Amino acid sequence: MRNFTIYLALMLCLFATKLMAQDTFVSRAKAIAEKIETIAKEEKATLKKEVEEVNQQLQNGSITKEQADAKKNALAEARATIIENKVNVAKEELKELVQDKVDGKLKDSDKKYSISFPGGYSKNDSLKKHKGESRNTSQLVLAFGANNLATDGAIANSDFRYLRSTFFEWGITNNYRLSKTSNLLHLKYGFSWMYNTLNATENRYFVPNGDQTVFATYPTHLRKKDTYFRNVFVTIPLHLEFDFSKTSADKDGNKIFRSHEGFRVGLGGFVGYNTNSKQFLSYEVDGYRINERQKGNWNVNDWNYGLSAYLGWGQASLYAKYDLNPMFKNNTVDQHNVSLGVRFDFN
Repeated sequence: MRNFTIYLALMLCLFATKLMAQDTFVSRAKAIAEKIETIAKEEKATLKKEVEEVNQQLQNGSITKEQADAKKNALAEARATIIENKVNVAKEELKELVQDKVDGKLKDSDKKYSISFPGGYSKNDSLKKHKGESRNTSQLVLAFGANNLATDGAIANSDFRYLRSTFFEWGITNNYRLSKTSNLLHLKYGFSWMYNTLNATENRYFVPNGDQTVFATYPTHLRKKDTYFRNVFVTIPLHLEFDFSKTSADKDGNKIFRSHEGFRVGLGGFVGYNTNSKQFLSYEVDGYRINERQKGNWNVNDWNYGLSAYLGWGQASLYAKYDLNPMFKNNTVDQHNVSLGVRFDFN
């Protein structure tokens, strides 16, 4: 449950990052540029009037040509100083704006962000419905749910707790519509990070024994919720997606395509590389809680590959994954990772 709470909190934080940005980098930078341009125009216009007054005095004979030239030079220098001071203030604003951009506090104005929930309405939906989508779109993918090991093809009577063994996946995908005239078939590919967690039963933990990885009973009572084994993979998923979202037309009869607004089916697979394997043990000794983190390879396969599929409506889907290769390299009993959960593809 703790892992699920963390994943849910992370997902909500990612939702929050899609809030519409009112003061975007581009719009604010443009405003500062316009301010600088206005400063220059106004000061130059004022200088022009002042120079005209000096010329009038020269024509009237109230001042000599040498005095007129001196006055013009003084006025020009004064206006140049005023422009420089005002522009420096604007430059500081621009500097702060760029720093905010570097710190990730702003979003580009050419991307409209809004909170978007599965099947829900976003502020940009009406614009999207009028203009449709290009053949290439991208999505943020989040998935989580139950995870376990299939031993000899079965997960019944598993050595791992069903509710405490979980998976979490997040990544970016590119969605390419294969046909110019049909919205049905899409090729979906990208990259993601996959976290597969296993929580063993009966106070057991993994122990490497040569080229084998076996179960052993821990001598001290382990805290269930804080004891688990986790593999982390960076993966490349590839799916053929059937998208049955409705196709509309504009007033000229041109088709308008939209994705992730109807029934969807994705069939495909993935290949991944194991970036790390860790075992977390938590127990108490003499009233003191001890949390132990072990990092190693436990004879886990460096690469994993498998099949995956999803079925859903709009941006939400049921999601299943199955590793075709066993988790451990040389164990006498093949154990394959299997996951079932929910998946969200956010445009």
